[in-house]
Amino acid sequence: MQLCFFSDDFSDHFLPLTLTRPVRDLRIGILTIEEKWELALNQKKSASLDEDYFEDIFGSNKLSTESACIWVNERYFPTTGLISEIQSLNTSECIVDGDTLVAAKVDAKQSLDWIENGRISLSSLVPNETSSELSSITFLWDLLSANTHQIEEDIQRLDLLSTTSSQFEKLLSYSNSSQIYISDSAKIEPGCIILADDGPVFIGDGVTLEAGSIIKGPVAVCDNATVKMQARIYGGTTIGPICKIAGEVHNSIFHSYSNKAHNGYVGNSIFGQWCNLGADTNTSNLKNNYSKVSISNWRTKQLYDDGVQFLGTIMGDHSKTAINTQLNTGTVIGVCSNIFHSGFPPKYIPSFSWSGKDEFQVYQFEKALEAMSAMMKRRGIDLTSEYQEMMLKVFNEREL
Repeated sequence: MQLCFFSDDFSDHFLPLTLTRPVRDLRIGILTIEEKWELALNQKKSASLDEDYFEDIFGSNKLSTESACIWVNERYFPTTGLISEIQSLNTSECIVDGDTLVAAKVDAKQSLDWIENGRISLSSLVPNETSSELSSITFLWDLLSANTHQIEEDIQRLDLLSTTSSQFEKLLSYSNSSQIYISDSAKIEPGCIILADDGPVFIGDGVTLEAGSIIKGPVAVCDNATVKMQARIYGGTTIGPICKIAGEVHNSIFHSYSNKAHNGYVGNSIFGQWCNLGADTNTSNLKNNYSKVSISNWRTKQLYDDGVQFLGTIMGDHSKTAINTQLNTGTVIGVCSNIFHSGFPPKYIPSFSWSGKDEFQVYQFEKALEAMSAMMKRRGIDLTSEYQEMMLKVFNEREL
């Protein structure tokens, strides 16, 4: 059996985060969606129906002609019931949830036809309405509401054992040790506090918790990340691999290589890769009149009908704020933009923008590449030609 992924009409709902990654590469809980499915089915991804410019970055299609393929809608999580239904599929059968295709099993020849045509054909599939309780994401804010549960689920998927090492117990103040999971390679400085009464706390390989930091679960601090001195990290938060986080953070997700290395408040927010928040950057996550926060579809600019009471900032890859930046409730920032307003900047900031006090200016593409290369080089990552091509496409399609 080979594992393959497809997207559906809701994939645009996750822009601007998905300008530079497919939906399955979004991190929720400890793992990305793709990693969850690979663990659940014990199978690495073989193929996907992606934008062409994603192929060389997120893996080309390498299908064997000898095995059938399981195609999974990348908005869905691998629940126990759904996995069982998938494993029971016969070739040319699919699982549907109302009008939504969730998964399908087809032979390699049919899969190759889908890849060549760039889309799935339902005409030859026999639908089976799911009887399982499903878990999925539809809007950007679903990542935040699902994050607590996905931290708990990922701990089960990874089959982790709670921490028993005496070296950590001597350095930590903690509660509910049965819900604390600390890698043996983590570095814990004196005076740290971990409170796991409200949910588990995961500390991954090579993580550093600096002196005096406080973590209140459920929280995931992923491999090689750093929680800075006296940081306060609240429940529902994921700190992705190789991030540096300080100040106060609540119910937020940082994808890998992003930094919030100074004081300031971040709540109910999502940050892509390679973001940097200047000192004392603060996000508002609640309206003064307590009404729902709504954001616009990135492409159509139409407000979504749904909304949530708490929503801070959504920031695409490689975007940055200056010191003392104030971000309003429901601010959405594209890829590779710089924000240096003295007051609140606009709530919609296009990709490749210099957002100053009075106007937007276009961030010159070559200058942007220089900044990307310098930042990535500090982490030992090369700015490849394929990555540059992806960024050029984002630049060329930017909208004011």
